[in-house]
Amino acid sequence: MHICFLTPEYPHPDIGKSGGLGTSIKNLATQLVKEGVTVTVVVCGQKQDAVFMEDQITFHVIRQRTYPLFGFYRYRKFLETYLNRLCRSEKFDLVEAPDWTGITAFMQLQVPLVIRFNGSDAYFCKLDGRPQKKKNYFFEKWALQGADHLLSVSQFTAAETRALFDLKKEITVIPNSIDIHRFEPQPEKEQPGRVLYFGTIIRKKGVLELVSIYNLVHAAHPETQFIFAGKDVVDVFTGTSTKTMILEGLDDAVKEKVHFLEELPYAAIQEEIAKATVVVLPSFAEAMPMTWLEAMAMEKALVTSDIGWAKELMIDGVTGYTVNPKDHQRYADKIGALLKDTPLRKLLGVQARKRVTEHFSTNVITRKNSDFYKSIVNNQDKS
Repeated sequence: MHICFLTPEYPHPDIGKSGGLGTSIKNLATQLVKEGVTVTVVVCGQKQDAVFMEDQITFHVIRQRTYPLFGFYRYRKFLETYLNRLCRSEKFDLVEAPDWTGITAFMQLQVPLVIRFNGSDAYFCKLDGRPQKKKNYFFEKWALQGADHLLSVSQFTAAETRALFDLKKEITVIPNSIDIHRFEPQPEKEQPGRVLYFGTIIRKKGVLELVSIYNLVHAAHPETQFIFAGKDVVDVFTGTSTKTMILEGLDDAVKEKVHFLEELPYAAIQEEIAKATVVVLPSFAEAMPMTWLEAMAMEKALVTSDIGWAKELMIDGVTGYTVNPKDHQRYADKIGALLKDTPLRKLLGVQARKRVTEHFSTNVITRKNSDFYKSIVNNQDKS
């Protein structure tokens, strides 16, 4: 079986920046190869063209082309031609692409197309409460309606996406996965009184709610250090740096305890997770967040949001706490309870890793993906 992943991102030093989408594809692709599946990854929208093989995965890095007119259409048709040429020469069994901005709109591929919902632009705009560009909605709807098969990383994302685009096709749900051997507990590195947020510093991740929450935590636990590890972005509503907005809202005494660590390498992020006493992830908009899986796999005590997808991943009071990020006092109280209760932290962390191991590890999830792909290939052979 030969699977091709079309993606705008992938975590590799010779490829542009990548987030959770790229990480989820890498986790799946790496494990599929170990199970004997041939994998090709086509990364579009890059700065230069390249073809290479690494870790038994073939990469086609495709430079972003510019056109004087209708670039959004012509680049997609260029990718269609490129993919169909590869379909013939490499004998792909199927192509999988994400839903983000309708990357496969206007394409007619020679093999079945699977679109996996990691959260479309329309999906995140709805959760954020902001308007979406009409062309992005059009591209995403066109792409989804043209797909042969639909996948989603969570039931919540499947239901929201179906409603947004009035989709009639069946949607299979297979969560993101994590390599539990790569993200292992490192309890000897934990430092007392260290609260970590990691991920993009952006409104939709709930970081602005942490202003009031941290003021409350500091009042009860003045020795606490607060770490933000991730890239700062300009806020979509105010046009101001999100980091600046956070600092403006913090009490003066709290500002001295807040540290921003931007653009850390992936390995350094793992080090920060290991050092954290408590990890906070108060997001308003996710599909199946890799950051949550990573922290859980490393046996960290977590306080997350309680929205939609959270119930499919976390169990409140068992793997950590799920709290509405706007309930600042309750959120702060949960952080405080974990800061002062070491046995409780350890218990929740152990239970978090156990849940990830049983339900979200690469071994478990890759098997589900492989069975899904085989069903497509077998049905294709019969037809």
